[in-house]
Amino acid sequence: MVLIAAVVVNLVGIRMAGSIEDWHQWMRAHAGWFLVWRLLLYAVTVYGWLWMRRRLHAREPDGGARQRLLRVEIAAVLAVVALEVSRFM
Repeated sequence: MVLIAAVVVNLVGIRMAGSIEDWHQWMRAHAGWFLVWRLLLYAVTVYGWLWMRRRLHAREPDGGARQRLLRVEIAAVLAVVALEVSRFM
């Protein structure tokens, strides 16, 4: 579903900008706003994650749940870092 939405947004953007190069220039010119959008999205995700984490710890106080959650948290942070770093390579 996300892939289809991304394709549609790009096709509409190319159509509105007039060409692929114009669309690419528009995206580069607005890269700062896209960064702000991603940071806000990450902040909302972290807030939701912390809310869910507190509820999980209250419901399952054993160490096994904490260990599994820590592994997921590390994997999520590494994935986000990899995505953001790949933009600069």
